[in-house]
Amino acid sequence: MIAAPMPIPARIGPAVTFLLVVALSGCAAHTMPEVRNENERMTSGQIAMQKHQYLDAIDLFKGYIQRNAGTAQVDGAICMLGECYLATHDWVTAQGQFERLLKDYPESDSAGSASYLLGEALMGQSRPRDFDQQYTQKALDQWDDYLRRYPDHWRHEQAERRVLDARTQLARKLVDTADLYMKLRQWEPARVYYQRVVDDYRETVPSGDAELGLALVEARIGKTAEAITALKDLEQRFPGRPVAARAASERARLEAQLANPRH
Repeated sequence: MIAAPMPIPARIGPAVTFLLVVALSGCAAHTMPEVRNENERMTSGQIAMQKHQYLDAIDLFKGYIQRNAGTAQVDGAICMLGECYLATHDWVTAQGQFERLLKDYPESDSAGSASYLLGEALMGQSRPRDFDQQYTQKALDQWDDYLRRYPDHWRHEQAERRVLDARTQLARKLVDTADLYMKLRQWEPARVYYQRVVDDYRETVPSGDAELGLALVEARIGKTAEAITALKDLEQRFPGRPVAARAASERARLEAQLANPRH
C-alpha cells in the first residue's frame, strides 16, 4: 500500500512548497531496484549506469564486488565502478579502482579500458596551468603507457587526442613562464623556455607562440633583422591563425623602428 503524501503546512512560502513537492515526487519516482541474486545485481548496476543513475550504480557494483571476489565478472564490475566515479568527478576514488583492476587483474578484458580511464582520472586532478602540472604529466605518462601496452585497443583515437590535450597544456605552461620572463626583461631565461616548447612540443598550438617569443627575444637583444625574418616566416606558415596576425603586427612595428631609428 502506498502511503498518503505528507500534508504541506499552509504558512510556508511558495518556493519552499515547490521544493517539497519536487522532493516528494522525486522520492516516489525513483527507487532502487529489487535484487534477488548476484546476476541481477550486476545487470541492475549496468542499467543504472546507462540511465546515468551513477550513485545507484556505485552501490550496486560495490555490493557485487564485495560478494563476488574472484569470480569471472568482478573485474568488469570494478572497471564500471571506476567509470561511475569518473562520471561523478570523484577522480581519486576512480583512480583507485582502475589501479586496483590493473594490479589484480592485468589479463582482464577490461584492462585496456582501465588503463585509458586511469589517465582520465589523473587528468581530472590536474590543476589550472597557473599551478603545478604534476597530474597533467602523470595523465600524459599514463596515456603513453596505454598506447604502448594496448596497441589494438578501441580507445586509441581517444587516447591520441587526450595526449595532445595534455601536451598542449604543458606547452602553454612553459610559454606562460617564458612570457613572464619577457615582462621581467630577462631575455635568456625567456629564450630557454620558448626553445623548450619548440623542441619538445612542436605539434602543439603553443609552439607557434613560442617561435613568436623567440623572435621577440632576438629583437630585444638587438638582432632586429633576424627577428623580422623569423616573424615573416611565421606569417607564411600559419596564415589565418592568431599567431600569424601577432607576427605581422610585431614585424610592422620592428620595420617602422628600422625606418625611423631614434637618435
